[in-house]
Amino acid sequence: MTMHFSVLASGSTGNAIFVETEEHSFLVDAGLSGKQMEGLFSRIDRKIEDLSGILVTHEHSDHIKGIGVLARKYKLPIYANDKTWNAMDGLVGKIDTEQKFSFDMETAKHFGGLSIESFGVSHDAAEPMFYIFHQGEKKLVLVTDTGYVSDRMKGIISNADAYVFESNHDVGMLRMCRYPWNIKRRILGDYGHVSNEDAAVAMSEVMGDKTKGIYLAHLSLDNNMKDLARMSVSQTLESKGIVVGEQIDLFDTDPKVPTPLVAI
Repeated sequence: MTMHFSVLASGSTGNAIFVETEEHSFLVDAGLSGKQMEGLFSRIDRKIEDLSGILVTHEHSDHIKGIGVLARKYKLPIYANDKTWNAMDGLVGKIDTEQKFSFDMETAKHFGGLSIESFGVSHDAAEPMFYIFHQGEKKLVLVTDTGYVSDRMKGIISNADAYVFESNHDVGMLRMCRYPWNIKRRILGDYGHVSNEDAAVAMSEVMGDKTKGIYLAHLSLDNNMKDLARMSVSQTLESKGIVVGEQIDLFDTDPKVPTPLVAI
């Protein structure tokens, strides 16, 4: 059994992650326009109409911009928890009732040999949650848009084969940037986004013997850079005795360019 995934887009301008097994394929969020989403799928040689469904993490526009268009055009099942459905009302246009499915937080749904588990994160949305994909012994964890990684979360997401993990900002860059203080306070707070260093500390605590790769995701366009995120995370991991390039590999994600479709 093999699971493949690609981070199609990641960042404040739009987020989308594709995951497939031999039997099923899912899109997690569609935070870009329908046309942009179609372009991203073509770059990994996959078709949106073949999806088993779309999983929604929360109602912020960089995660749901294309949800309504894709739902209507391709008649796809859409999964979200009830509070997120309520928060999306009026933001995604009309979606037929038979396409709307409830996916409660801290539960799992099973699709043949694929199990998808939801878990809560700390973010300023109605009821934000992310997903873990299980197939046999394989485990893929997706976790961004959280102000911190709690001990509860660490227990749930531990020892995955691969992680798509938020590394949003450099604290120094954020403090010095042009943002109003209320925006800085939101990002730095418990319901905002996790920094490079804090992300790396959490990574060091959840990594296990199976863990091979971590994709640094949801980087701020204004307050982070790919090289800086990689360097900061690498230094923090190595201070914990984890050697990047030997025990673990770090990968970039991009707001516009999908990562290669890889197997775990």
